Amino acid sequence: MNQALQLGFRTFINLSSFPVDPRKLGIGRLTPLRGKVMGSKRRSFSNSSSIADQNIDKKLREAIDNDNNTISDNPLLQDIKDDPSKIEAMTIQQLRTALRTAGIPPKGLKRELVSALQSYLAKEIDGAGESSLLADKQDPSSNSDKRISMMMETKSVEDQVQDANSFSKVSKVQQSRRTVKQLQIKGKTVDVNAKMVATEQKKSACASGRMTSLTKKKASSDVDSKYVSAKNRDTLPVNLSEPWTILAHKKPQKGWIAYNPRTMRRSLPTENTKFVKILSWNVNGLRALLKLEGFSAMELAKQENFDVLCLQETKLQEKDVESIKQSLIEGYENSFWACSNTRLGYSGTAIISRIKPLSVRYGLGMSDHDSEGRVVIAEFDSFYLLSVYVPNSGDGLRRLTYRITEWDPSLSNYIKELEKSKAVILTGDFNCAHEEIDIYNPAGNRRSAGFTIEERQSFSTNFLSRGFVDTFRKQNPDVVGYTYWGYRHGARKGWRLDYFLVSDAIADDVHDSFILPDVIGSDHCPIGLVLKL
Repeated sequence: MNQALQLGFRTFINLSSFPVDPRKLGIGRLTPLRGKVMGSKRRSFSNSSSIADQNIDKKLREAIDNDNNTISDNPLLQDIKDDPSKIEAMTIQQLRTALRTAGIPPKGLKRELVSALQSYLAKEIDGAGESSLLADKQDPSSNSDKRISMMMETKSVEDQVQDANSFSKVSKVQQSRRTVKQLQIKGKTVDVNAKMVATEQKKSACASGRMTSLTKKKASSDVDSKYVSAKNRDTLPVNLSEPWTILAHKKPQKGWIAYNPRTMRRSLPTENTKFVKILSWNVNGLRALLKLEGFSAMELAKQENFDVLCLQETKLQEKDVESIKQSLIEGYENSFWACSNTRLGYSGTAIISRIKPLSVRYGLGMSDHDSEGRVVIAEFDSFYLLSVYVPNSGDGLRRLTYRITEWDPSLSNYIKELEKSKAVILTGDFNCAHEEIDIYNPAGNRRSAGFTIEERQSFSTNFLSRGFVDTFRKQNPDVVGYTYWGYRHGARKGWRLDYFLVSDAIADDVHDSFILPDVIGSDHCPIGLVLKL
């Protein structure tokens, strides 16, 4: 592994530059490990919109938008669509060949070619139906200021507000020089310019005791624990740098409110309470995440100070694992990785922990299910923890039958066996939005992978009906909070696909189950769980 990658991974887990607040945790060897940190260099990043993407010229964008070729007409494009992970591995010449085949001018550096090809695939997929949930994801750098401007001019008033929020990090010029036209809030039409927005943000930040940047929100893990009534939440100031605080749903029901981590997250338990803090994140390619400008994993670690981190869709190969393990700093030496053997650079899960597990297992013990590196199991003193990446039913629902008749029941039976000896925490990307509140456009996605009736029934039958509790929904029954947003959708029109499910026996010990919608770098955001021991 090259030096840059090693540095990137050190950045991912280095907690040395912030004060550690030791907790009295009831897990073997945990307390001494929490105090072990060592220094390392930090990497600095800019915003999440890459410079290369901003340089894609007008003709290339028009070609992507106007091209009439279809993927099904060409075997080369169809092959890429079936396995989108191939795009990142393609050479420049291969990328140019694919773009010419699609009728798109093959201009620019490799990143621009990759973004153009991914955008073309997304366009073709969108043509078949809005928001079809696929295993492949586009590069977040594919959104430029020009495209944002075009969307702002054509979308509805509600979408304009959401788009302005979603892209506040890459549209600083627009915020400072343009007027946000005629935003409708609660039926009243008001003119809001960038200066007023900035003023409101500063007022809001000062009221909470900290200054918040227009381009970056740095949250504290100790969020105000006071519960805010639905009425009060509705009257909170609209912060255009926090789009998730604006309710985004096609058909919201009475009483539904948007998830706001500033007000809905609970402060950590008191000093005398033993607890463990676990984060889970589908990173959609770990190496790509660590190289992404605008993302600093160090800041995430500083912000959350987690004990265990579960990852999904790492897209690592086995040959990479040892180098990564050697790069781990003191305090997080315990890491366990499952990689796909059948499709290299695909799927993959991991558990990184400052707590040494009692035992570790990989897979479900079934060859039919264990070739794609989708499960890692770590046993701790009082529970089993599983990091899981559930198979996507895929384009055309080609894996739906396998998903609901084989995978889900096998996983369910496996965790029920584990539960005979101790409680189970199951976390990861389940590739299923369980209820209509969990997806922006339920009516338009009845036959989309991730929201079919078959997948939703399977989720209920194999997990909820067998005694596992959806911790976020239990804590927030009427809250609209998403964890996945397709890059091709401008606004925060998302899905809740990532879960912490726990055995009913420890459901009441869950102190907090939360979402971190402000963390960028993947098409998913992290989720978290605080469990009292």
